[in-house]
Amino acid sequence: MSNVGIDVSKLHLDIAMRPTGERFRVENNDTGFAELLKRVKKLKPERIVLEPSGGYELELVQSLARAKLPVVVVNARQIRQFAQATGRLAKTDELDADVLAHFAEAIQPEIRALSDETHRELEALVTRRRQLVDMRGAEQKRRQTAPRPVHPNIDHVIAFLSQQIDDIDDSLQKLVRATPVWREADDLLQSVPGVGPVLSATLTAFLPELGQLNRKQIAALVGVAPLNNDSGQMSGKRSIWGGRAPVRAVLYMAAHSAARYNPPLALFYQRLIAKGKTPKVALVAVMRKLLTVLNAIVRRHQPWTPTLTT
Repeated sequence: MSNVGIDVSKLHLDIAMRPTGERFRVENNDTGFAELLKRVKKLKPERIVLEPSGGYELELVQSLARAKLPVVVVNARQIRQFAQATGRLAKTDELDADVLAHFAEAIQPEIRALSDETHRELEALVTRRRQLVDMRGAEQKRRQTAPRPVHPNIDHVIAFLSQQIDDIDDSLQKLVRATPVWREADDLLQSVPGVGPVLSATLTAFLPELGQLNRKQIAALVGVAPLNNDSGQMSGKRSIWGGRAPVRAVLYMAAHSAARYNPPLALFYQRLIAKGKTPKVALVAVMRKLLTVLNAIVRRHQPWTPTLTT
């Protein structure tokens, strides 16, 4: 079976194929897409793998999906680690395409259905909201050390960003409530004390697997499952990493609220603190517990009750 790797840049697409080793380059536009589709369709590839490229890959991915070709967008960190493991330390666009094709052939990443237009709109709104919140946070920090004469200007920027965030919140709410399946999930998720519309929309946008996996799988997918760091007789410190950062960031803020206002989770948090756990470690445990509760709620199609803890 043939596998294809595509390295995406602003102007060009570098394509590599395995096992033939064939390479070619096309422009990153509609003309290039047409040529790419014509050549790749003849191969009937098992997988076409590419990595995120700051948005320059989006139109290509949709073109491949519309052509019903098996396209997979893979985390860039996985590709770099694979390249290092296989001794591919040099980096050019052509070599990157070779690595992607080799990764497709050797690892065989899972092919998932791509988002429809409405889902992409939701993802874009959630992403933009996070960007605006980060910009507002940077301005708020800047104000703390800025000279007093520039405070009015910074305050104006903060007010503008806050209004933009409010506008996106309204758009998110309208979009979620206008889609029956999302509306049902939103009602279930927000039945949990500590869960608000931002976390609900983020889970809908970036965690469509919610309710379809068991608690260990969903925790690992998000990146809140503690990973071992042991070797021989040495037992290292457990830590969390990887996973879906946008989900984890919003889940962290929701865990702060749940640790205060959700009685079972608040009790769980206090019990960990009493055992000597640091507040950060206890809060990560609350994140994991909250996620498994939300996963169970969506899977069972039942709203939250105080007795539901897994």
